[in-house]
Amino acid sequence: MRSLLFIGLALLAACQSLPPLPAWQEGGGGRDGEPGFIRALRSGERLTPAQLVERLAVAPRLLVGEKHDNPDHHALELWLLEALAGRRAQGSLLLEMLEPAQQARVTAVQAAFAAGRAPADLPAALAWRQGWDWVLYGPLLGHALAQPYPVLAANLDTQEMRRVYAERPVLSGTASTDARVRETLLAQIGASHCGQLPESQWPAMLAVQQQRDRRMAERLLGAPQPALLLAGTYHVRRDLGVPLHLADLGGAAGSVVLLLAEAGETVEPETADYVWYTPATPARDYCAEMRAAGGQAKKDPAAPGRKP
Repeated sequence: MRSLLFIGLALLAACQSLPPLPAWQEGGGGRDGEPGFIRALRSGERLTPAQLVERLAVAPRLLVGEKHDNPDHHALELWLLEALAGRRAQGSLLLEMLEPAQQARVTAVQAAFAAGRAPADLPAALAWRQGWDWVLYGPLLGHALAQPYPVLAANLDTQEMRRVYAERPVLSGTASTDARVRETLLAQIGASHCGQLPESQWPAMLAVQQQRDRRMAERLLGAPQPALLLAGTYHVRRDLGVPLHLADLGGAAGSVVLLLAEAGETVEPETADYVWYTPATPARDYCAEMRAAGGQAKKDPAAPGRKP
């Protein structure tokens, strides 16, 4: 009897319709690398959104990498939350954009939602940091905070980041401290700061980057499963980010990485398990913007924005 019930529930879940997809996803994309194309990186297999959801739904830990200023990435993240909810109960949602000092506020806001008293000014209630564009993150937060699963801070606090920057603590483990990993991240840090950060400060910024990755890994391991982490692409990459720290902490098994990439980007098989291509945002000269601002914001290791 239990077997028949299980089969019936499984068939019901399989028949549930997915949330509406963006218009650019219609037709599933053209060629590899075009908007709407989904690829399993290890096998090279092309997937439909429904097939991807079925594979992601069984992962105890799902890491999704975004480009912070791409609105289509945020729309897909919300779509994934809704689609996965039709396949199994969500255990927790973890966000790079939230810091531990905000956790009590997040918990209080979730309680208010549950009681039917959603705050009129949600960013203020969360003490949302201005560096994360609320126009992009607001719809996802508004949805997630109304759900029964916990929304958890995955980042370091501002003061923690500044302390790491000053002291550069030594990481434990071998995967995350491999010379190739450190060299690649150092090069990315240099490029992302557009020559505005002296090379002598790169190691301190690397320490902040990797301690943030270590915190995300620790939070993932302690979060109710199935757990979903939303963070920048470099944070979730298998060859550079949180998965290496999970391995160093003895928790490598059970994690799946999905990268949301812009059309035309090259995504190597070693970086993730799946890639979903979206339209590209209009080209911006970040370096010109940084030079116009005097480069000061990027010298603060706690300043969100165009980081790896």
